[in-house]
Order: sequence, then C-alpha cells, then structure tokens
Amino acid sequence: MCGIVGILNLEQDNNVSIETLRSMTNSIIRRGPDDEGFYCNQNIGLGFRRLSIIDLATGHQPLSNEDDSIWIIFNGEIYNYQELRYFLQNKGHKFKTHTDTEVIIHLYEELGDDCVKHLRGMFAFAIWNNSTKKLFCARDRFGIKPFYYYIDNSKLVFASEIKAILKSGNIDKSLSLEAIDSYFAYGHMTSNLSIYQHIKKLNPGTSLTLSLSPLPKLELKTYWEIHFEPDHSKTEAQWMDEIESSLSDAVKLHMVSDVPLGAFLSGGIDSSSIVALMSQHSTSPIKTFSIGFKEKPYNELKYAEAIAKKYNTEHYFQIVEPESIHLLSTLVSSFDEPFADTSAIPTYIVSKFASQFVSVVLSGDGGDELFAGYNHYPQLAFLRKLNFNNRAINNLFWGTINKILPASFRGKNLTYYLSKDKETVGAYYGLFNQSERNFLINREILNTINKNRAESFKEHLILSSTSNDYITRLQNLDIKTYMVDEILTKVDRVSMHNSLEVRVPILDHQFAELTFKIPSSLKLKNGTQKYIFKEAMKNKLPDCVINHKKQGFNIPLEHWFRSELKDYINSRINDRNCLLSEYINIKHVKQTINNHNKGFRNLSERIWAILVFDEWLKQNSSNN
Repeated sequence: MCGIVGILNLEQDNNVSIETLRSMTNSIIRRGPDDEGFYCNQNIGLGFRRLSIIDLATGHQPLSNEDDSIWIIFNGEIYNYQELRYFLQNKGHKFKTHTDTEVIIHLYEELGDDCVKHLRGMFAFAIWNNSTKKLFCARDRFGIKPFYYYIDNSKLVFASEIKAILKSGNIDKSLSLEAIDSYFAYGHMTSNLSIYQHIKKLNPGTSLTLSLSPLPKLELKTYWEIHFEPDHSKTEAQWMDEIESSLSDAVKLHMVSDVPLGAFLSGGIDSSSIVALMSQHSTSPIKTFSIGFKEKPYNELKYAEAIAKKYNTEHYFQIVEPESIHLLSTLVSSFDEPFADTSAIPTYIVSKFASQFVSVVLSGDGGDELFAGYNHYPQLAFLRKLNFNNRAINNLFWGTINKILPASFRGKNLTYYLSKDKETVGAYYGLFNQSERNFLINREILNTINKNRAESFKEHLILSSTSNDYITRLQNLDIKTYMVDEILTKVDRVSMHNSLEVRVPILDHQFAELTFKIPSSLKLKNGTQKYIFKEAMKNKLPDCVINHKKQGFNIPLEHWFRSELKDYINSRINDRNCLLSEYINIKHVKQTINNHNKGFRNLSERIWAILVFDEWLKQNSSNN
C-alpha cells in the first residue's frame, strides 16, 4: 500500500524536477512511511511512497521491466499475482522481485492495456512506456484506491491525493461550483468531481491513456461495468453455498501479507462474517478492533464482543467521546476537500488504534451495497408506492404540503421526497435537498450552475439503468456514488493517514459478480434486508448478530450538538473570521442550528457538513 505521484509535460524538452516530485511525495508521506523512490527522464517524472506489506526486501518502486523501457508506480494489492506470475513465467518473462507490482508490468508487456482486466484486487497505477511515449493509468473496478489528475495545455499531473497535485506548482485552484452543490446535497462530490474545477477523479473501472505522438491525446476508457443479471434457476440453498464458498476464497486471498494483520469488527453482519471466515483460514487468533460509545443507542460493542468470544479473537476496543470533535482539523486535512461523513471520526479513531498493533486490516465494507442492506432500500421502495404516477401531480400535492410544513417539522423531508418522480426519488435522498440548498447556497453560485444541479447526475444513473427492478437500480446507484465517493473514500483517507492498509474482501470483483446474479427478492425479502447473506452466514454467527436491527457506523452528534458541543458550534459560526458567508447564507445556517436545538428533527449531519466546509475554507485560505 502506497502513495503515487506523477508529472508528464507535453513538451519533450520541458524536464521534470526531482525536487518537485519529492515535494509531492512528502505531502503524502503517511501513505508510505517506509520508503521513497523516483524516476525522471526528461519530461516524465514518477514518484512513490511505500508502506511495506509484501516482499519487504525488494519491493522498491518505481520498478522497470528487463530493459528499463517500461516503468510503473503502483498503489494497492493484487491478490491473484502469484497465479499471474506463473502464467507470465511460462511465457518467458523473467522476474527480479517477488512483488505483485512486477507482475503488472510484465502483464502489460504481454497484454498491453488489457492487462487491467486480469487483475484481481484494489489498485491505482501508472505505467510509462518510454519507447512509445505513452502513459497508461488505471483504477480498480470499485474505486477502492484513489486516483486524481489535473491536465492543462502543458502538463498532466496525477496523484493518490489532491494535496500532492497542489504541491506540483502552477495548478489552477479555481473551485468547482458544481462540486459545492454536490457537497451540500450529499456530503461529498459525486461523479469525477473534486472541489477544484480542474482536478478530476479517475472513475472506477476506468483507464487513462495519454499519448504524446504524433500529437498529445488523452483517452478515458471503461474496462469494466456492473451488470445485474438475476439468475432465477437456483434455490436459496444453492445461493447460500455459493456465497459462503466464494467469500471464503476472497477472504483467504485478502489475508496474504508479510506483516501483522487484523480486522475491523463493528458487530454488524458484514464485519462479523469477515472475522468468522478469517478465523477459518488462520492458525492463530485474529486481532480485532472495535469502537464504542457511552450512549447506548449507538453502542454495538456487545455484538462485537460476542463475535470475538465465539472466535477467540485478540480483541481491542475504544470508546469515542464528544471531545473527538477536535479531530475536525485533522480530518479535513486528510481529505483535502470538504467531506461530511460523520463516521469519519470513529473510522479515524479505530484506524489509529489498530495501527498500533497491525499494518493491515480487513473490513466488511461493500456488504450493504451488494446485498441491499441499507435502511433506505425498503424506505424508498415504500415511498415509490405512495407516489402518484404523474410527476406534476406529485409536485402539486406533496410539494404543496411540503411548503406548508415548518422547517423544524419532523415530516418535512418525507413530503419533499414524495413530490418527486417515483422512479428517481433515490436521487433526492441526501443531506440538504434542492429546495433547501436554494436558501443555503448563495444566489450567485446557483445562477452559475443553473440546471446542472447535483441530483441530475444521480437521476441519470437511475433512469439509464437497464434493470427493470427498482431495488437493483438503487444498488447500482449506491455502488457508483455513495460507496465509492463516501464509504471507500473515507476508509482510504483516514486509514492511510495512520499508515494502515484496509482491504475489502466483499468487494473482490469475482464475489461481487456472483452477487449481481442473485435476484433482489432474495436480498430484500419480506422486509428483511440482506436476507440471503444472513441465511448463508447464520451457521457462523450468533443469533444476536444476525437478528439485531441495523445501526450503521453512526456517532451521537445529535445529542452532542444539543449539549456538550452546543457552545463549540456557536463559536465557530459566530467567529468574525468565518469565511462561510462568501458561499452560503449564514442566516439559513443559524436557522438550521436553531431547528436542530428545538429537538423535532435531527439536523446534526447538516450542521457537521457546515462545520467541515468552514474548516476547509479556513485551511484552504491559509494554504493560498
């Protein structure tokens, strides 16, 4: 696990400075504290920071092929690299290391751009072919590992994190107004957006190629797509067997490591299943790490402890206190842009805690998306049934009720969602809805983005889905937005800030492709979320874990903001140095805080989003 950076100047005689590359890699040193490396050849420069996990002695990067004509920098893990190595050796390729990195470069020699289709793992890499003057980059199928890039008329700059791109110098830092709208809609930037207008994310399952000859040409290509193709021919028992067998194989592959390894254990179905399967493949107790809260409705420690006891794990836990709000500055600097997921706080704490004992952990991320585990799946399906068939009638009836209800009223959001088209209501399920953002975001910004509002991207994903099944369309939407832009982004940034590698076996693409064939009626059955997954794992998990209501990785901000942190919020918003007014309406912010304090609605996530944006503006201002 590492951090990568690179610069490709479009003119051959415009040399890349190693000092610039070092400045970029130093900014992401936490991603790889064990080693650094650089490759510079006139207008191309590659930089690397390493967290040593596999082949500790010879895993230095950048790495080249036999004649030094092709160079690679790679962030991630390839779990089928030994199988690919055997294949390549039979083709005559000679290896000088035992790394998965070298497997990629020889596979590229053998298959060209199609090499990426054969990789089983999480990855973001760049390959420079000095003979053809072509740069080939790729990101894994689900976007587990990050890849940002910036291009103008003179250069392409890329890196694992935005901060490294900014360190390259001469970067246009104009903010993306569409990204600001997306942030307040969902708490993160969707699609390929970043907070900076000219810095983009390489989408999951996508490659980027920049050829310099005969003229510079940038090409983005999708090499993998999600295809839900339900197979109704199998019985529940057959699906249960296949789920257990396939996930067990994925977990075993994800346990390959030359350094100490453990697991995050929340007490939910997904992480508990991972720990159960890890225990089957380990001869020694698994180290498990959990987070708890003093507030009982948020505390799942008893379920984590039940799993730890059943599988005799070496279990560690920590209690999160209200004082953890002071992580705000650290979290914002980790993400480089506004990011409002409140669970970043406990994820950061458990990552820092686990990194004292291990260098690698496995997590259960991805299970909710693949098996329809989120509470909003049955909720949105129910809302869809309540809607009229005509969008105009929905807007007239439910929209009128929504306008009448006070902002502090508990059912305010429900009537807003019901006013939308029944097929696309999932696009509107977020933080501040569009009508609220019309009051929150300054008019100049709204006038600029005009019709290109945040919901339009999600609407397009829902309507362009080839599936006739609504739950399946919601799964596809979440995998392409919420999972990659929020869940996986959160885990990558806060874990790598603590030099900890997190692996996600549920998102092994072969296991995921199996789940795409399971009918949604077996994922959400008679109101039971993750039905078939629970059935597959129930012989391995205690009843209390299988049957307890989903809580999610939430924190008690609702209570903290009304009590211990009330003064903290007011001091931030009323600070004379507050920069929020340039972008949002302070009066509406104060009204949101006031409505939350009345106790009718829980608006803590919206308040947190505003605090994060304020902190990001503060840090961004000091860095300019």
